[in-house]
Amino acid sequence: MESLIPADNNFALMGALFVIAGLGFLSEKTRIGAVLTGAVVAIFLAIFFSNFPVPLPASGGGWHWGTMIPQSGDAYSFVFRYFVPLLIPLFLMKADMRKILFETGRMTGAFLLAALATVIGAIVAFSVLDFGDLEAELAGLFTATYIGGSVNYAALADVTGLTESDPGLISAATAVDNLFSGVFLAFLAIIPGVSFIASRFVQKDHSEGDAAEDSAGKASALTLTITIAYALVLVALADFLTGQLGQLLAGMGVENAAGAAGNWRYAILTVITLIPATFLAGQMKKLHGGYELGVGLAFVFFAAIAAGADIPSLLRDAPLLLALVTLLLGVHAIVLFGLGSLLRFSLPELITASNAAILGATTAPALAAAKGWKELITPGVLVGVLGYVIGTLIATAVYQFWPG
Repeated sequence: MESLIPADNNFALMGALFVIAGLGFLSEKTRIGAVLTGAVVAIFLAIFFSNFPVPLPASGGGWHWGTMIPQSGDAYSFVFRYFVPLLIPLFLMKADMRKILFETGRMTGAFLLAALATVIGAIVAFSVLDFGDLEAELAGLFTATYIGGSVNYAALADVTGLTESDPGLISAATAVDNLFSGVFLAFLAIIPGVSFIASRFVQKDHSEGDAAEDSAGKASALTLTITIAYALVLVALADFLTGQLGQLLAGMGVENAAGAAGNWRYAILTVITLIPATFLAGQMKKLHGGYELGVGLAFVFFAAIAAGADIPSLLRDAPLLLALVTLLLGVHAIVLFGLGSLLRFSLPELITASNAAILGATTAPALAAAKGWKELITPGVLVGVLGYVIGTLIATAVYQFWPG
């Protein structure tokens, strides 16, 4: 469908993403926006603008139906390729690991519980719904994506052979996954404001943390410039090291060495970010503005994710997949939050763990930052990276040992 802002008008489309992010921030000053949070408002606005039909002038005169923004475009790809990696150094530049090891340990437990909830969700969903001969392949595929995100999804698409044998199914599954990424992220952001749910969990303050800005200073042109340069250099260094790892694996005869090394990109980026944050903590505290800049870019990222959801096509072409993901994620949430409450995890810990499992290492710290859970930002990244490590292994086991 044609859009008011063409997909190839990169400046206008990028401007639209930033406008949506800005509206998300402004909404938090309203009563409804404060409950939903700006992240959720940005997600819903992006879905609305990319799906709700509006009359547009036709080139030959008259009118025809279109949308405000497109569902794909180079601007979105730019956000995914360049903004997302920057979030990790921006959020973690003041993450002193010496102070957060205990919380990371708790988050590891919460994340493993989230991974278990995903496996149970897959078992229940595929036991209820019939996908015929492709049941094992799809069970592995969706287990992968909901334990570590898109990295594991791509790996299982290759392991199961679905990429070559049924590209149409992979396309539909990817579309459903993208839609529910935005919807589930919105769900996670909303539930802390639901008192009926929040009151059933142990209360813990997660607002203090090393991601917070030093109250003794504020951002300036100098600190912002150095902060951005610092983040860019770390991403470039991580990509260089990832490339070297790929060459090493290729020399060892590993199949698809570049892809195998790429799975470790965010793990490498996290490690090289945490080293100066831990051992040069005093110097890093002098840089101001990185955290706020990261939150702003995270809102743009949320908008770009949500804008890609083609709701009419999904409702028409993939109803069984929609039912599958709804059931799988529903069971995941029930198991995770039910057992998590019994095991005395706080609601923010479980939300961050679920986010890291379902969407990956980038959205977990972004949502934690947007909600003000600064103590959980670094642990959110770390357990998200853990998801990259174990997600493919667990999903491959599900695929290989699926009955029938």
